Amino acid sequence: MIGIWALGTYLAVIIIWTVLLRRNVGEAMILGFLVAAAFNGAGMISNGWAALYDALTDEIVYATVIFVFMGYLLERAGVMERMINLLDSLIGGSKGGAAYVSTVSSAGLGSIVHNQAAIAATVGSITIPWMERSKIDRPTAATIVAGNAGMGITFPFSASMFVLVGSSTVGPLLSANELILPLIFGGLWCVLHRLIVAYILVRRSGAQATPKEQRQQLTVAFRQGWATLLLFVGVAIPMIITSGAVAQLLSEHTQTEVSKTVSPIFWIPIVLIVMGVLLGWRKLPGSLKDWGKLLEDSIPRFGIVGITVLFAFAGANALASTGLPEQLTAVLNQLDLPVWLLALVIGLIVVAVAAPLSSTATMAAVGTVGVAALVAAGVPAPTAAVAVLVFSSCEAAVPPGGAPLYVACGIAGVNPYNTFRRMMLFYALPLLGIGVLIASGILPV
Repeated sequence: MIGIWALGTYLAVIIIWTVLLRRNVGEAMILGFLVAAAFNGAGMISNGWAALYDALTDEIVYATVIFVFMGYLLERAGVMERMINLLDSLIGGSKGGAAYVSTVSSAGLGSIVHNQAAIAATVGSITIPWMERSKIDRPTAATIVAGNAGMGITFPFSASMFVLVGSSTVGPLLSANELILPLIFGGLWCVLHRLIVAYILVRRSGAQATPKEQRQQLTVAFRQGWATLLLFVGVAIPMIITSGAVAQLLSEHTQTEVSKTVSPIFWIPIVLIVMGVLLGWRKLPGSLKDWGKLLEDSIPRFGIVGITVLFAFAGANALASTGLPEQLTAVLNQLDLPVWLLALVIGLIVVAVAAPLSSTATMAAVGTVGVAALVAAGVPAPTAAVAVLVFSSCEAAVPPGGAPLYVACGIAGVNPYNTFRRMMLFYALPLLGIGVLIASGILPV
């Protein structure tokens, strides 16, 4: 059970370094990676290097940094200010309106995109500055955006869902069509939870409605900011190209699998950067020297976020090479408990694995066996699947892992450590409870 010991030690090192010693979370992730690599024994150097190399070449690591720069550029170009003025003129009179818009937007985008980092970046780049204007502090704004990103997993048709129904363990028990409607209801329970959390955090943060005298008239705001709404078109372009009939048509024309060749999470920020330059060129530098100064000023935003997400991915890879997925599968197969307690134990295991791994990797590692264990205990297969998917949606909510958390913190310009406690309290633990209630039949799906 070396992999389980590696996971426990990995989490303990990070918690001790950040919580007890109050050191930098980037340092903690580096130490966690080294510890995880050490558990590979004789293969420590080769497996450790392979884990780091895979992280260095992972598109999400690069996309995270690009998203951070995208937010900085849109801010410097004045694009975000114009968009926020427009949104403020529409619903700025509602206390905490930005937080509720962020929540509902994340749910809507999550039902289409399913990529948690992309959801956090797309919604966060607009609503985090808007929440800040509404007197919601930056760590709270980042917490709301990162916590909402998990809704991409709790609606059909995420990669985690297909990993689940496509596995040899769950496939014979459940088809994709049988899971669609129950997962929609499960996703709606998660939306309700997020709205309640947004209400609580808005009240705690002392958020204020934008005073009427500070809000632009709608006609003025629309005239100055209507073009910024084209950013939503920029988000849609990579999505349209890589999904549905358009993707099929392009794939047939180019003789390639467009959905696999073109990565939305990589191209969304690039498209938005280009659009930001076009929309805000008047406020951007006019010489190479000034552009160099702009890039230099943006560097501090990348520090903690870049190092943390890189070594979070490297640590996850190192843990996987210790045999952690197989060992957790063996543990789950041996459990013989009442349904509610079994669901709680499976939820705790899934949530613990979700800390260093992505939701898709978590589903592949322990999710399929968790569903099979719940079905064996008498839980209907669709219900069991929804419960486990809710558990796995904690990717961003369980420190220290989760690209969405680092994307949101990068946009907000805050240390991820400052969000850890709230992420656990308001998102991870309630999601664990929601999953248990669904598995137990108390929350119907």
